[in-house]
Amino acid sequence: MQKLLISCIVLCVSTSILYAQNKIIKGRVVDDNLETLPYVSIVINDTIKVGRTDLNGFFQIDIPVSVKKISFESVGLDPATVRLVDKCDEVEVVMMLSGTYDFITLKRVDKLRMKTFRKLPKLHKEAFEKGIFKTDKACYTQEFISYYKKIQK
Repeated sequence: MQKLLISCIVLCVSTSILYAQNKIIKGRVVDDNLETLPYVSIVINDTIKVGRTDLNGFFQIDIPVSVKKISFESVGLDPATVRLVDKCDEVEVVMMLSGTYDFITLKRVDKLRMKTFRKLPKLHKEAFEKGIFKTDKACYTQEFISYYKKIQK
């Protein structure tokens, strides 16, 4: 009876450890002028704040293994949402500065933003060459979030 009780306890503890696994993600955040960004909020599941960058744009967060999407948010910048690859533990992000677009349609604003968004991989490589980033290629995919929504007929 005692062996059965001990084996049940060991089984329960081992399964709870398996479900509670976390991974550590570290990296750096810069803007599209390759300037470091302090105090950028890091959010998972669209609502849970898990950390923020330091004065030099560096961060280190502890997130569950099941999380595949991380958002970086700050005032004056477009939010950057990245989808993680399985083996990705070094996330270095280039965020776009947001602007005020007066007297321009949202469709035109999205075209201007998309033009900047397409330059982000090139800027990532440039940051690597200048020694700002540790990797020359991002280990994640970044999503473009459009302001303009087509009306379905």
